[in-house]
Amino acid sequence: MLLHCLLLLLPGLATATAPAPPGCRIRITAKGLELVKREGLRFVEQELANITTEDLHGKEGHFHYNISNLRVTHLQLPFSDLRFEPRQHLAFDIRNASISLRLRRQLLYWFFYDAGSITTSAEGVHIHTALELSKGRGGRLRVSAMNCSASIARMSTGVSGTLRKVYAFLAAFVTTGVRILLNRQICPVMNHAGLVLLNSLLDTVPVRNPVDKHIGIDYSLLSNPAVQADTMDLDFKGMFFPLGGWNETLPNVAVEPVIREAERMVYVALSEFFFDSALLAYYRAGLLSVQFAGEQVPTDLAVLLRATLFGSLLIKPSVVDTPLVLRLHVSAPPRCTIRPWGMSISVTALLSIYLAPAEQPLVALSSITMESQMSGKVTLHGKALRVQLDLNRFRIYSSQSALESLALLPLQAPLKTLLQLAVMPLINGRTRQGVQIPLPEGMDFVKEEVTHHRGYLTVGADLHFSKGLREVIEQHRALPPPAAVPCTGRPPSPG
Repeated sequence: MLLHCLLLLLPGLATATAPAPPGCRIRITAKGLELVKREGLRFVEQELANITTEDLHGKEGHFHYNISNLRVTHLQLPFSDLRFEPRQHLAFDIRNASISLRLRRQLLYWFFYDAGSITTSAEGVHIHTALELSKGRGGRLRVSAMNCSASIARMSTGVSGTLRKVYAFLAAFVTTGVRILLNRQICPVMNHAGLVLLNSLLDTVPVRNPVDKHIGIDYSLLSNPAVQADTMDLDFKGMFFPLGGWNETLPNVAVEPVIREAERMVYVALSEFFFDSALLAYYRAGLLSVQFAGEQVPTDLAVLLRATLFGSLLIKPSVVDTPLVLRLHVSAPPRCTIRPWGMSISVTALLSIYLAPAEQPLVALSSITMESQMSGKVTLHGKALRVQLDLNRFRIYSSQSALESLALLPLQAPLKTLLQLAVMPLINGRTRQGVQIPLPEGMDFVKEEVTHHRGYLTVGADLHFSKGLREVIEQHRALPPPAAVPCTGRPPSPG
């Protein structure tokens, strides 16, 4: 009996412990990684060009030497590769590179003193770095670890100065010393570029940021990146929330978005949960309401309302000709539905109709229930996801009786016109600014293509660098880090 009860409980326990599906999933493909490599290679060149080493000094027999002011004068990185590796997540290789350097030398032999420059060149330089990407504190993507190895196949050194022939045999000694110094500096430079500079770039990816002055978006990572041979998938919470007064987490029961394609540089998949949470956040923030008073009510609609409602109501003659007030508010959180043929949003609202006598309380006339269905067109501009809504279906009815619903039918066309001309522009004005998709600063989407599926949609796009990595990193390091936006009742997540 006990075993039977445990077997019955197992499915519930598995459901309770299963991770929530993402509201937003982003896939970076090998094509996208190739673009990142080209921009990243320029950044690595700048880092390697700034290599410096400590001075090398000592004596060899009767010779005293001091070698200082090492500077990179020329750098060539002819072969490089950035690829996905399921174990290390990202691997970056530089092969057969060459680094030319200039140093200052000071040599003393007995009573002879000589100073000049030394030019040396490192050929066949190989650098291998493996970056481990993981979910960091607060759900931020981080470079959590790096492995680096570097080797130099050969070195050559040229010495110029008055005692060049006398000290030529020191070239081999100098070559060995510089080779050791250079080899020691390559990996620290690469590690600093990955663990410090690249992480500062990842700090520009929004995690918990405001969308406007009313709601915010939570893009915290749900798990570590899932890396395959040609793709890397990032699962984000993708949930909107009001900026104040609400501390609930909307349970995600939507279909998990699935990305099967890999032809474009990047794919963004958004489930119904993503859009439902936005609608719920605006609803909880009290923004889904509007009022029309006096001259804001179209004349033909006002005439129809008076003709339809006054006949069945007992109204004081003194207030019959007073202005009308229409208050429209959404009575339940709207719902988003995504199907292969498109996206729609269902809204139920209540229209309350009043008379507004001067310096007197409003006189309630009637309440009309309105059901509408809007189609949504999703577009991606830069990093901003925008939704354009159009009113498709609309009907009104009375919750009092079917007879009263029939009497309201003449109002349906003018009320729909009111929604199309006055309400829809307000809604689209709010959605036009869009919400940022979690990409680092300086990277934008171009040539996007939207595909609808059952329960989610995907946006395939290419990437474009509007700023160089160096520019973004230097700009970000000069600014204080943005504060995370907490929900009321929950402490802010560290970035």
